[in-house]
Amino acid sequence: MKKIEAIIKPFKLDEVKDALQDIGVQGMTVLEAKGYGRQKGHSELYRGAEYVIDFLPKIKIEIVVTDDLVPAVIDAIQTAARTGKIGDGKIFVSSLEDVIRIRTGETGSQAI
Repeated sequence: MKKIEAIIKPFKLDEVKDALQDIGVQGMTVLEAKGYGRQKGHSELYRGAEYVIDFLPKIKIEIVVTDDLVPAVIDAIQTAARTGKIGDGKIFVSSLEDVIRIRTGETGSQAI
């Protein structure tokens, strides 16, 4: 089992959600986040004064899937979230030791 975390631009959430549903992903967690990468934010002009916006609004998606679904999930996220501009985001993949469904006590892939 793998946990896939994706940091994307907020306006791309619906496209990513639809792409993941199309390949059979049944659940996800979505968090509002703020952060920056290589671009280190940007400057904006407000009432004649320049402000540096360090932390940009982002969306973090967390998904747990079986190993065989990982390539399809990564491809769906990349395709749906890509704008071709700086700040499109990142995808992190990590291994999970176990998953337990609290209600039934199921473990492993049955709990996903």
